[in-house]
Amino acid sequence: MTASHTTVDSPLGELTLVAEEGRLTGVYFPHHWYKPDPATFGPRADTGFEDAVAQLAEYFAGDRVGFDLAIEPRGDAFQCQVWDLIAAIPYGHTVTYGALARDVGGPVTPKDVGAAVGRNPLSVIVPCHRVVGQDGRLTGYAGGLARKRFLLDLEGASARLF
Repeated sequence: MTASHTTVDSPLGELTLVAEEGRLTGVYFPHHWYKPDPATFGPRADTGFEDAVAQLAEYFAGDRVGFDLAIEPRGDAFQCQVWDLIAAIPYGHTVTYGALARDVGGPVTPKDVGAAVGRNPLSVIVPCHRVVGQDGRLTGYAGGLARKRFLLDLEGASARLF
């Protein structure tokens, strides 16, 4: 499989979009905590990202509440399970790390969930910004807390829990 990437300006700074075989595999902020080696992003491509770029623009303009894109986040089974749960959090709502841990079940802790959330490769698209601390406070975000606050404010989600 050959990856390709492009960059797009956003209110959060320049985003790097990565895709393989028509599926979005990454959306990364500048200074992203767990950004893969850019050498794995493949060559820059100015085509093939039109839907993602358009949908992100609509989202940032307040005209889109969800994404309809072919995605393929890469992670282990546990991470993918957590990312699937995150993808189900409705626009404008938040959920706690503890609630996600209960949804996963077994001996999973909120800290385990937090580690998986932090490695979400599809920031904004898989809305990990909607995951908050037990008391609703902002905790950790691969793009920084200012970006998390911006996204929650954009969605009007600052005080609501899912």
